[in-house]
Amino acid sequence: MKLDILAIGAHPDDVELGCGGTIAKMVSQHKKVGILDLTEGELGTRGTAETRKFESNKAREILSISYRDNLKFRDGFFINDEYHQIELIKKIRQYRPDIVLANAHNDRHPDHGKAAKLIYDACFLSGLIKINTSNNGFSQEPWRPKHIFNYIQWNEEKPDFIIDISNFLDKKIEACMAYKTQFYDPNSKEPNTPITSINFKKSIIYRAENLGRLIDCDAGEGFTSQKWIGLKDFENFV
Repeated sequence: MKLDILAIGAHPDDVELGCGGTIAKMVSQHKKVGILDLTEGELGTRGTAETRKFESNKAREILSISYRDNLKFRDGFFINDEYHQIELIKKIRQYRPDIVLANAHNDRHPDHGKAAKLIYDACFLSGLIKINTSNNGFSQEPWRPKHIFNYIQWNEEKPDFIIDISNFLDKKIEACMAYKTQFYDPNSKEPNTPITSINFKKSIIYRAENLGRLIDCDAGEGFTSQKWIGLKDFENFV
């Protein structure tokens, strides 16, 4: 399966929070979209790797994506080395996405910045013909995505561009709330964390609405890019 877009997150729920609305919109436009989680989120204060797997599958159903997988790197302890790069390269070459959506470069959770650098390096290395990889016993061809964009997470960042998700904010919220162990639940007996507050749940909405306000629409999701973004014409602005 060739994907148009591969969204990669350090933990299950990173992608939904960062770009769930964009994914829902792209799926509605018949784009083939997949999600790749690097870890199982096993160090999360609430829930377990098993509950996160169940929740991520529920989010997959809500977003109607073509593919979701998990590389099962060590939560909190994966690094940007040859082993992790090669494992990620195998997935990039398997699904050959034109666009990769990745974690934020600088964020509260150190895994997010680590993931952003790992993803960027793996996408570049995946295009080198002298790096040999295989999948199910078959040699893989080199593949380098055309674009890598980083979604915004905990930290407030100035986006390089904003995607209009006005008709897909409800779908984004539904996908995020599939992670019942992770977010606001007044009946939970587990310890509180910065993302379990009612304020954080509300912030998912008011951030999207504020980004939408900045581009004169109801809701948006912001992205950054390490490369300049080129336009062929003036036809596709919001």
